[in-house]
Amino acid sequence: MRIIVTGAAGFIGSNIIQALNARGFTDIIAVDNLTKGEKFKNLSSLKISDYLDKQVFYQRFSEKGFGQVEAVFHEGACSDTMEHNGHYMMQNNYQTSRDLLLASQSQGTRLLYASSAATYGGSNAFAETPENERPLNVYGYSKLLFDQVVRSHCSPQWDQQSVQVAGFRYFNVYGPHEQHKARMASVAYHQHFQFKESGVVKLFGPYGGYESGEQRRDFIWIKDLVAVKMWFFDHPEKSGIFNLGSGRAQPFNDVALSVVNAHLRHQSQPPLTLKGAVDQGLIEYIEFPSSLVGKYQCFTQADLHLLRQSGCEHHFTNVQDGVSQYVDHLMANPQ
Repeated sequence: MRIIVTGAAGFIGSNIIQALNARGFTDIIAVDNLTKGEKFKNLSSLKISDYLDKQVFYQRFSEKGFGQVEAVFHEGACSDTMEHNGHYMMQNNYQTSRDLLLASQSQGTRLLYASSAATYGGSNAFAETPENERPLNVYGYSKLLFDQVVRSHCSPQWDQQSVQVAGFRYFNVYGPHEQHKARMASVAYHQHFQFKESGVVKLFGPYGGYESGEQRRDFIWIKDLVAVKMWFFDHPEKSGIFNLGSGRAQPFNDVALSVVNAHLRHQSQPPLTLKGAVDQGLIEYIEFPSSLVGKYQCFTQADLHLLRQSGCEHHFTNVQDGVSQYVDHLMANPQ
């Protein structure tokens, strides 16, 4: 069985290949752009059958240059929400995805692709319906526009879709293989290194009606995300656009305290409460940056109704357990 993974050297793509390898799949064509050469590390321990640069992949795929392909996991995209070059973003995220959709449908190849919770932007509700879709940047719009194309091609009768098309709106993902993402890496990643280097984690103070560190996001452990993607791979009859978060909004205080307590555990010290960590100066609050006023989401929480309706009953890891596992990984694999 031949499988293609775009964005293969990236955070989520490499974790998907790892999961496929664990199932015995090795005829995997990895597609990426290794201009940032350090990303090779995410592929070095994985089993793939070929590697192609993204500049040559899409045209070759449209020409049926890979024989029979069972599925494409399309993770390749510019995920930098601070990228303001709209021409680049739309070409890289929208146009290539649209071309891939049309080619995969014509070849009978299943498409499981990455959308984003950025499609909701300024919304206070997070169900997969148009009235909730209010992107705040061109990244979010590029993802939304492709979702709209998928809808026009494949809905309203998803259950009658002959070739699987499944899109997943990722919320705040954290876990191994994200080290190359720099400022776009997860909160947990940055807090681990902040605490390791300075002995303190710094969080935003009060903002948006929330007390210090109490702004809440839906944080999802990478292993949970991959498990759901594998569930859909196992169920080719399931198509649609689905939220992929934990369905649980947790405050940034939970992430920070989990990082701190994981480090304390490695130092054979007992865990602290939030108050204890603040009183000891291990968690500090800073003034909310003026540059983010009006541009910051204080709350996200995936509505999992459609995911559960599909039959996927995966149990999602909470921040306390997931971040603890992640810090263990980072401590065992210093960069």
